[in-house]
Amino acid sequence: MSQQEHIDGGTEQGDAQESGYRAGFVSFVGRPNVGKSTLTNALVGEKIAITSPKPQTTRRAIRGIAHREDGQLIIVDTPGLHRPRTLLGERLNALVEATLGDVDVIGFCVPANEKLGPGDRFIDARLNDFPRAKKVAVLTKVDEASSSEIIDQLTRLGELREWDAVVPISSVTREQLDVLADVLLGLMPISPPLYEAEQTTDEGEDDRIAELIREAALEGVRDELPHSLAATVEDREEREDGLLEIYANLYVERDSQKGIIIGHRGSRLRDVGKRARHEIEALLGRRIYLSLRVKVLKEWQRDPKALGKLGFN
Repeated sequence: MSQQEHIDGGTEQGDAQESGYRAGFVSFVGRPNVGKSTLTNALVGEKIAITSPKPQTTRRAIRGIAHREDGQLIIVDTPGLHRPRTLLGERLNALVEATLGDVDVIGFCVPANEKLGPGDRFIDARLNDFPRAKKVAVLTKVDEASSSEIIDQLTRLGELREWDAVVPISSVTREQLDVLADVLLGLMPISPPLYEAEQTTDEGEDDRIAELIREAALEGVRDELPHSLAATVEDREEREDGLLEIYANLYVERDSQKGIIIGHRGSRLRDVGKRARHEIEALLGRRIYLSLRVKVLKEWQRDPKALGKLGFN
């Protein structure tokens, strides 16, 4: 379902108008590590998007569905807007721009405990390229800021532009999350539900598993390595004893990076597998056996064929 597939007319639309039910799409933008994916997960109520302090952790438009009695928020977690240096970066930017051009609301996330910088102003200026969407400023991480810092940051946000709303929140303590959900839903169009009541994402299970593996591999790696990491699920097999076997690959661009991921006598790869297995078992609700292999795919971020192989079409 695309963001444009809001249902126009018919019995369902009439029922929605009578009840005031709303449904629509929101995407959060902001600098790396301002809490966009954490906010997405908090609003949905489960882990939909992986989180990491590394830039460009999110690489796809991941949809999480937050269900409320009076409506549905479809939250599209996207890669961050940035100045691309590779073909992958160009494709990620194109994905972001296509998404932002189609959503009903854009939430501009700024942490309460950091002053506005050039990156924030760059993204704020880009918001003018998406006139269709309503704009909401979301002040994140208020649990890490003093009252004076919060007030100062709210003042700075107010000087940037005329927002449709400004909401300070904490995804960790859940402070004002309900207020933010109410504000976002109030800006959505009258619409019947766009997803089934039990659905929390349209991500495929293998894609979610691959992301959890990549998240585990990102922990503690050097600055240049996160961009070179990709993960795929190659196969799954059901064992007679009820254990699910999952075979997955971690891809890097150079042999030296392969050594970093594997670690001394495989110690680091074992840690990655342990962390990933814990998260995957929580996702699937069952025990698994996880087999991880590390492969080198030379300069895959710049290679159209390699990007296609890894799902970045």
